[in-house]
This record gives sequence, C-alpha cells and structure tokens, in this order.
Amino acid sequence: MNEWITVVSVEGLAPGERLVVAMDDTQIVVFNLDGQYYAIEDVCTHDGGQLTGGTVEGDHIVCPRHGARFCLRTGAALSAPAYEPINTFPVRIENGMVQVRDSR
Repeated sequence: MNEWITVVSVEGLAPGERLVVAMDDTQIVVFNLDGQYYAIEDVCTHDGGQLTGGTVEGDHIVCPRHGARFCLRTGAALSAPAYEPINTFPVRIENGMVQVRDSR
C-alpha cells in the first residue's frame, strides 16, 4: 500500500495521546509528541507483543512486556532485550487531518 490514509483530525489527537489504527493487516500506533506526529507498527521486535500499552518517555516507548525501549522518531531499538528496530511509517498533515502511509 502506498497511498495516504486519513486516521484522525489534528484536534482529535492531542499532545501526549496515541491512536491505534488498522491498515490492511497491520496495526499502527500514531503518536502526537508535542505537535509532531509519528507512527510505528504495534509490534515489539523482541517477542512480537504489542507496544500499545507501553509508557512513552520523551520520544521513546517502553515495551510493557519486557522493558525494551524504541525511538518513536526512528524506530531504533534502544535497549535489550530488543535488538532489531520497529517499523515506522511516514506521517503528514493534510487539510487538518493526520495521514499515514505504509511505504514498505
């Protein structure tokens, strides 16, 4: 899939909030970090668990299962037990709407 999908209005995702959306067979989490939007695949590369319930600290998310940390901006794995990055997705704002694209 290479087209932009509208997921929420800018007003519908306040700073500090996240939203889980399904794009085809992929669950994606969209984050608003102080007015900057990021999207990741909702899968920890350590064990395949969901990242959705993890805490956000700055621009990092902490996996709720085993504590692996990932950068929301780049997808980089920042701590064990994860060593592989998570998938990230392009995000844009178009006419006041947050849009995500699966560019894989």
